[in-house]
Amino acid sequence: MLNRVMKSVWLQGVLAIALGLLGAPALAQPQPKSLSFGVVPQQAASRLAEDWGPLLAEVSRRSGVSLVFRTAPNIPAFEERLATGDYDLAYMNPYHYVVFHKASGYTAFAKEQERRLKGILVVRKDSAVLKPADLAGKTVVFPAPAAFAASILPQAEFGRLKIPIETRFVASHDSVYRAVASGLHEAGGGIQRTFEAMPTDVREQLRVLSETPGYTPHALAAHPRVPAAIVERLRMAMASLADDEIGRALLAPLAFKGLVAAQDREWNDIRALDINLLARYGRQ
Repeated sequence: MLNRVMKSVWLQGVLAIALGLLGAPALAQPQPKSLSFGVVPQQAASRLAEDWGPLLAEVSRRSGVSLVFRTAPNIPAFEERLATGDYDLAYMNPYHYVVFHKASGYTAFAKEQERRLKGILVVRKDSAVLKPADLAGKTVVFPAPAAFAASILPQAEFGRLKIPIETRFVASHDSVYRAVASGLHEAGGGIQRTFEAMPTDVREQLRVLSETPGYTPHALAAHPRVPAAIVERLRMAMASLADDEIGRALLAPLAFKGLVAAQDREWNDIRALDINLLARYGRQ
């Protein structure tokens, strides 16, 4: 029974994925009676579609609100789309949320259950680096300047410890792990979830060197144009996923225990950091 239901959910997800990944200008805006759901491109678009498509299809079924999966080719492009309010709804990192709540009006309505977001540093298993101080003067690779846990938090720790490093940015978390595993760079920043999601042959070449303190995790947020009643239906549908076997199976690829209601003030710990990398979008 579960396999039949999951197959149905997957077929719905494939349709949403196809619509979301097509780049034709005609599909740049949500289709009638559909809402676009943007996902921060921490991983390859194909992997995001595989993990998020079936989940969004099930949320659509439970809420009666059609969701269309979308992402961006890289994090800077995702930021530009948040700045212009391109997505009706979006899953974004906590720093992006603070910036684009102010600049574009996105308001959080849900977050991952029982999660504090931490950054990690990874090195090759055979690396002679045993502590962050051993990276002094070396190149450390990160996903993007405004990738909160994977870039901002590890760099803040290097600064706090007064360890000078050379910084380089690549396209995604996956790119970081592969660059370090291949020996192109000594170390890289990421988060535990995307690290654990890497193929075994890559992950087994790496080890976690250190992790940062924890902060409020990614936000699921709605643009002001989305009616409050619709947002509430989606929130309730997402919250129900952890209550049954089908929902838990769809949350598992993302390593989510569940999705719970959230309010804007929960990201005040991020605001207290007073980071200002994206001032061009209205953050002062």
